[in-house]
Amino acid sequence: MNTHYPHPNLPPPAKQGLYDPRFEHDACGVGLVADIKGRKSHDIINKGLEALINLGHRGAAGADPETGDGAGILLQMPHEFFAKEAESLGFDLPGLGNYGVGTIFLPQDADARERCIRIVERTVRDEGCRLLGWRDVPTNPDAIGVLSRGVMPVIRQFFVDRPADGSDTASLEMRLYVIRRRIENRAKDDDLDLYIVCLSANRIIYKGLILAHQLEQFYLDLADTDIASCFAMVHSRFSTNTLGTWRLAHPYRHVIHNGEINTLRGNINWMTARHAMLASDALGDDIRKLLPIVADANQSDTATFDNVLELLLATGRSLPHSMMMMVPEAWAEHIPMNAEKKAFYEYHSNLMEPWDGPALMIGTDGSQVCAILDRNGLRPCRFLVTRDDLLVMASETGVLDIPDEDIVYKSRIQPGRMFLLDTEIGRLIPDEEIKAELSSRRPYGQWLPQNPPALGDLPGPGAGPGHGLPNAHQ
Repeated sequence: MNTHYPHPNLPPPAKQGLYDPRFEHDACGVGLVADIKGRKSHDIINKGLEALINLGHRGAAGADPETGDGAGILLQMPHEFFAKEAESLGFDLPGLGNYGVGTIFLPQDADARERCIRIVERTVRDEGCRLLGWRDVPTNPDAIGVLSRGVMPVIRQFFVDRPADGSDTASLEMRLYVIRRRIENRAKDDDLDLYIVCLSANRIIYKGLILAHQLEQFYLDLADTDIASCFAMVHSRFSTNTLGTWRLAHPYRHVIHNGEINTLRGNINWMTARHAMLASDALGDDIRKLLPIVADANQSDTATFDNVLELLLATGRSLPHSMMMMVPEAWAEHIPMNAEKKAFYEYHSNLMEPWDGPALMIGTDGSQVCAILDRNGLRPCRFLVTRDDLLVMASETGVLDIPDEDIVYKSRIQPGRMFLLDTEIGRLIPDEEIKAELSSRRPYGQWLPQNPPALGDLPGPGAGPGHGLPNAHQ
């Protein structure tokens, strides 16, 4: 059964009848179109939207056939476009990487909306930043279904200047992360329903409770030729045994996903248990402002995965490093594997349990795009590369009509394998290369014996008290 929440920003209803929010899953269409050399263009946007429309059959609709389960697109920050828009609104933007843009779903109620806006502005000030201005996102509600339109939030964007002590884009991205979590926590404390789609210095997201072919018609920005990116991540959602909302459409802030995380309850419990132990040199005391890391226990499995990936990136880990931690390949004793890579997986298993699927995840930090298939391998991911360095990747073939003579090669991601596009250096990095580099970066094999012993290494029940255990005074 496909239906929709009565309000776009409320959490799922409590368990009732045959419905239980713990069992929410989805089966969706995911796609990536990218210029491997990192050349930004509006043509990539158009190709991404075309791929999304061709994935439309992987999405679903409710009782209103024009109200979809969700569709969206993630792009690199279109600086020229936003600079033009800011000028027309009476304020100037600094250079690319020196400001962040937040897209926010606000309540329809004017009173509640004004309170949300005040929370946003106060939190930006409290974090040492300056709010440069607001922008109403141009939309065409007539392009979407009646049910979707009835619960449509007010969609706005706000622009945040870099803090005075900020030194680089990474530090700004981290500050924006803290700002977003504080806004969300304050809104929750005041019983206000807002949802920040994305707050970033390097990427922007357009999504909603709509069908794939409606996205460009609804978000008028997407037709502007000043919007350019070197990649576009797209998603068409089919939510099974779940309820669709504006906030549950993909992409999330870093990922798109096809499949389900079947270990989700354990993953959430472990993340909650870690709160007291979390520490980061990069975040310092700010890490307390981020709690709880899993922002909403009733959100979807993908949103929960995205919350944790965001934390790992904020602590200074790279995108592929974080994805390897969360979605490891099979590495136990009977699996033939390089010793360094096995040590990497074993070491990180002490820090993070696997997020097991079947699942295909495609994630980005704004410059790299990483696709990974979990070790079960039950969610396909196929890709092709053309002579003019166009990468097309999706949950199925044929999302773009590419003449055979233009295709250099086709392939697919194998179970447990990773695929990395680095747009800054302009190349695709295969699984073996990226994992070998990450595994050899630190002496994980030397560190493992320094960790507490495994249960199998402890003395048997016949040994005397304390026999074989380390001396507490040593």
